[in-house]
Amino acid sequence: MRTRPVILHLDLDAFFSAVEQLHKPSLRGKPVIVGGTGRRGVVSTASYEARVFGIGSAMSIGEARRRCPNAAYLAPRFPAYRDASRAVMGLLAELSPLIEQVSVDEAYVDLTPTHPDVDVPTVTVLADRLRARVTEVTGLTASIGVGTSKLLSKIGSELNKPDGLTVIAPGAEVETLAPMPIRKLPGVGPATQDRLHRRGLHTIGEVAAVDLADLIDLLGQAHGLAIHQHARGIDDRVLEPDREAKSVSAETTFPTDLTDQRELAEHARRLINRVIVRLVKDGATGRTITLKIRSYDFSTITRSVTLDQPTDSAAKILSGAKQLLSAIDTSNGIRLLGVGVSGLSDYAQQDLLADLVDPTDGTAPAVGSVGAVPVGVEEGGDLAQVAEDLVPVGDPVWTPGQDVHHAERGAGWVQGAGLGRVTVRFEGPHTGPGPIATYAITDPALSPAEPPVW
Repeated sequence: MRTRPVILHLDLDAFFSAVEQLHKPSLRGKPVIVGGTGRRGVVSTASYEARVFGIGSAMSIGEARRRCPNAAYLAPRFPAYRDASRAVMGLLAELSPLIEQVSVDEAYVDLTPTHPDVDVPTVTVLADRLRARVTEVTGLTASIGVGTSKLLSKIGSELNKPDGLTVIAPGAEVETLAPMPIRKLPGVGPATQDRLHRRGLHTIGEVAAVDLADLIDLLGQAHGLAIHQHARGIDDRVLEPDREAKSVSAETTFPTDLTDQRELAEHARRLINRVIVRLVKDGATGRTITLKIRSYDFSTITRSVTLDQPTDSAAKILSGAKQLLSAIDTSNGIRLLGVGVSGLSDYAQQDLLADLVDPTDGTAPAVGSVGAVPVGVEEGGDLAQVAEDLVPVGDPVWTPGQDVHHAERGAGWVQGAGLGRVTVRFEGPHTGPGPIATYAITDPALSPAEPPVW
């Protein structure tokens, strides 16, 4: 186990929504939600102002709108996020060549090659300077954790969000972890938490005091050993600088075995929400859909279907998962369900989050609205008919948050669109809140644009 605080974890705060607020001055200090803009879309990132309303990643856009109807609901702008990410990763490369980028907004750094003898005071200064540089270069904030392992640095970066720093000193691992709830440990999901709670174990310190043999009896060999080590602050994992995700998956263990196909399909839909959010962060699409089933007797099977080409459609992923699920006998009870997407390639299209629907549902995407400037039809209207009647085939499609340029007024972004009109706010990262104007969606003076330059 390492004896010096050489592992640093950086996590950009509310990254997608923070970039939007940076580029759109009128949204600073206000609730901003980035995700699918259709009625069945899901939340990718919520600003801290939106989180006050209980809104978080993987929540349905419909639920988010019910909780905070006056928030700005924006489609993702992946080029802008990639530009910001590259700038931050460049700053990390100045610290050390050993970087493991986990996602577009998160990375580990091993300081050993450049700072092998670093101590707590030195690394605190170094990390504070890094936070200041991130803000200076990008205008964003980052939370940083530093410790002797990936486990401790990751937990540290979560302790003082946003724009915080936590350095966990060598030798203080067990003491730091002890009072934390067991869900803080990697690998402890709802089902594992429930089992540990039934044994009277609620904190990491209480788990750390349990004999290894007892944890293995409770959780199984591999899982029990991992939880036993992590609860004691033991984590010898090395960074993987060339790490590439081979798949993205999510799974859940049920408190009681399930047999109903409809109930299992609903759980599959929720798991796919989580998978889609991770695909968004990784900027990826996938070709192979895999279903994992663990039965009442602990036997495990996996079934896969491979598409002709990579997809960024949540509806297609859900359709594939349902097809696989329908071919499995669930009558004796299912205790675990997992959904994964593999065969990953670079992200291809505009809105990965927008279409989490049952393909038989027929729900059309909703037109956008931002804050107190709604544009389009009322909730519950016949959106498909509106689109057919009022938006001729081949006309431009404007999405909330999209970068645009007007021939006379310059750079701006789409505040909302519908009923043949598009509303644009003219502002940028180096202006104050800008004026609003509305145009026909076919106005030749208006064109799509690249994100603002950092």
